[in-house]
This record gives sequence, C-alpha cells and structure tokens, in this order.
Amino acid sequence: MEKPIIKEVIVVEGRDDTRRLNEAVSCETIETNGSAIDETVMREIEVALSTRGAIIFTDPDYPGQKIRNTILERFPDIKEAFMPRAKAKGRNGGIGIEHASIEDIIDSLSKVYTSVSGYEENITIQDMVRWRLSGNREAASRRTYLCNRLNIGYANAGQLRKKLNRYSISHAQVERTLNELEGE
Repeated sequence: MEKPIIKEVIVVEGRDDTRRLNEAVSCETIETNGSAIDETVMREIEVALSTRGAIIFTDPDYPGQKIRNTILERFPDIKEAFMPRAKAKGRNGGIGIEHASIEDIIDSLSKVYTSVSGYEENITIQDMVRWRLSGNREAASRRTYLCNRLNIGYANAGQLRKKLNRYSISHAQVERTLNELEGE
C-alpha cells in the first residue's frame, strides 16, 4: 500500500515522532525538541507556513498541549491534528505520537482543523449544559466521547466550548455526534 502524502510540514515534538510519522505517511517534519521552543524553530515554522503550510501534531499530554499553545499564540491560523490519548499510549505507560498505530496516525492527519480568525461564539454555555457536556456527573465522559469522535483533543467544558467555536463545528455536528453516543 502506498503511503499518503502530506504536503504541509508537520510540527512534532521529537525524533521518535518523526520516525513514526515517516512509517505512516510521506511527510516532512519540524521537531520542537521539547516544550522550550526556541526562536530558530519558530522561524522554521513561519517559513513552512508561508510556503507549504504546517500542521501541529503534538502528543496528547500536558507538554504537548503547552507546545501547541505556544505555537498557536504566534501562528493562530496554523492547522491542527489531534491524537486521542487512548490511542497514543505505549506499553510502558508513556504517551506519545510515537506509540500510535499507523492507521491512527493516518486517521488523525486526515481530520485536520484550522482555527477561524475572529470566530463567532455560536456555541454557548447554555448549549454545553443542554448537551450535558457541563454541569453534571456524566459531562466528562460525554466530552471525552465527543472530543474523540470529532478528533479535537480532550478538553474541559470551557476549553471544549472554545474549540467548537474556534473550529466552526456546528450545533448539528455536535448533536449528531452525541446522538450516536446515546444510540450505543
């Protein structure tokens, strides 16, 4: 089987992530080498964005989120791919893209999001409560399901509302996804 080609440069945390991505897809990467991203890496991301585009694909853990936030602060229109935490667990208990299956990497890279500049707050706190994503005992498990199905990375209620708005995910898409949960 021929590997999918990713035209954008993928921003990952380290060498092991690059190695694993190259097993799954044909791509180029920029390695941040940890959460203390230096100016050289940021300039490299800037060049990639202006020439080919770039995708952030960091580990689904605290350091990965910190790296993602640092990059988003400077480049809010960069594309983002997410790996569900459960699919990035290694045998030794570690969390990282390097532990994910080839199929899960390809799936994550096929569901890329871009933040919408100056987005409207279409999804409200009231929507979150109505959908039982906030304010009750089952909210965390419902958020986990929704985040995994939409492939947007886990978030608490406030972060999830921001992500849904930032990625222009519609009420209908949220409701369809939550209806699947209730149908299971």
